[in-house]
Amino acid sequence: MSGSDRRNVPRNDSDDVSRETSTSLHASRKHDTSHAPHIAPRHPRRRQAQIHRFLSDFSRVKWRIAAKGIISGFAVGLLVVLYRLGIGYGTRFATAMYAWLRDNPLWIAAWAAAAVLAGLFVACLIRWEPMASGSGIPQTEGVVTRGMRMRAWSILVVRYAGGLLCGLFGLSMGREGPSVQIGAATSQATGGRLAHGQVDRNALITSGAAAGLSAAFCAPLSGAMFALEEIHRSFSPTILLTAMSASLTSDFVAKYCFGLRPVLDFAAIQQLPLTHYWWLLPLGLATGVIGVVMNRLLLGLQTLMSHVPAMARPIISLAVALPCGMLLPLTLGGGENLIAFMERGGAGLGMLAALLIVKMLFTATSFASGAPGGIFMPILAVGSITGALVATLGGMPDLPIALDAQYVSVFAVIGMAGTLAAATKAPITSILLIVEMSGNITHMLPVAACVLIALFVADVCNTKPIYEVLLDRYQAGHPDNAGAQPTAVRSGVVEYPVEIGSRMAGSALGNVPLPDGMMIITVRRGSRDFVPNPSSVILAGDYVVVLFSGCSESIARTTLSGLCRG
Repeated sequence: MSGSDRRNVPRNDSDDVSRETSTSLHASRKHDTSHAPHIAPRHPRRRQAQIHRFLSDFSRVKWRIAAKGIISGFAVGLLVVLYRLGIGYGTRFATAMYAWLRDNPLWIAAWAAAAVLAGLFVACLIRWEPMASGSGIPQTEGVVTRGMRMRAWSILVVRYAGGLLCGLFGLSMGREGPSVQIGAATSQATGGRLAHGQVDRNALITSGAAAGLSAAFCAPLSGAMFALEEIHRSFSPTILLTAMSASLTSDFVAKYCFGLRPVLDFAAIQQLPLTHYWWLLPLGLATGVIGVVMNRLLLGLQTLMSHVPAMARPIISLAVALPCGMLLPLTLGGGENLIAFMERGGAGLGMLAALLIVKMLFTATSFASGAPGGIFMPILAVGSITGALVATLGGMPDLPIALDAQYVSVFAVIGMAGTLAAATKAPITSILLIVEMSGNITHMLPVAACVLIALFVADVCNTKPIYEVLLDRYQAGHPDNAGAQPTAVRSGVVEYPVEIGSRMAGSALGNVPLPDGMMIITVRRGSRDFVPNPSSVILAGDYVVVLFSGCSESIARTTLSGLCRG
């Protein structure tokens, strides 16, 4: 086929686009392309023309993937809306049932027997599909970044059957983590028809995860940022475009079904005066400590529960739900009712302390059982209690500078962001999420300040991101699972940002230790793209577009992560 004929061949996806130049990837680590028939240093003009033509096709592929993200986002939005409706009904049912049991104690034994049967059923579901246990966010991250596999349809079955059943008994678990995995699984299922190649499919899975969080919280910006900060762990314009298109679509579906009102309607709360900003220091320290404690408590009880037979773990969590539901019904479910209670204010120190301790222990027990449910909303609820507790302590009349009671709700909102950031180490998502959920941007400054202080506390305590630790534990506990095997991909394209202080920043391209099968084909610097040569210096802030062959995308991204991250 002649060069002109090759230019007229239609390209359907990034794998097809990369196939023409894939034979050039077996060059040496110094990027010697003398043996590459399509990209040869003897013909630099021809080489640059081919790469520019390739990048033009790659740009079209990016927008095609974004269009597929819209389709995926619509499907994810519908499924997450159904999940939200089911979980909401389950929490209301559990609250009503525990109130009825308080008045009719003779029926407690029957309820306990039903809880045992439900626990056994949930344990069987988890044994059938381990990938659907717990939050779902670590598993989704593993699929995207570590090449793990997931069975989309079985995950959807377990998430709906197990998650809704646990909701009926009021377990302290949120809908957000499961919504992320539901979105990822839905995108993988639809991606089998929409995607062409693993690179394309991973982009759709990431966008599905973003759409899931967006529909769960009605927060499209947070969904897209979460996909970059937590799931993908790098800032990629292609991923951002795809995640944003899916998030906006799923958010539209959720708002069409639930209305335009924010998930947490905090529009009426007072704005914190600048003269009170010094209170953000103790608030940030408190939320940072509670976030660290929550992180350690979740992981510690998971370790402790690992010594209990798997079939008994959900039964234990359902047994704990009985006294919690009868004595402190506000602790049931993810925590939306608890957050609304903190907004109204008026609770005393004793009540707040009891709610904080019980909610933390109840959440840790529910999560450690492996039941299909998330920890995102419960952590937010714990943060709101912490904020209200700090404000109530600050309002004691014995203090020389007492805090007015009207600011309790403000502290509850700010406390959510600080605790979430300390526990997950995802500060940008924490800030955006609270701002979007409250529907009020005026609180961004105090929220960001509290997040910064809480994140500092978490770093001082050497706290690792909880989802990263959970992913490592899952892989260690399932070494023979097919999901732990990397996905084989012949060729593909990835782009990666070069961070300040990384090994690649400030290095000449010829000195970058890329393994065989990987080649940097272009560098994006600001609004300018150029084809580098071995003497080109890579700067911090650049985006490198890498063509890989003979390895999986997860291996390529792991390699680039070691070179490009500071």
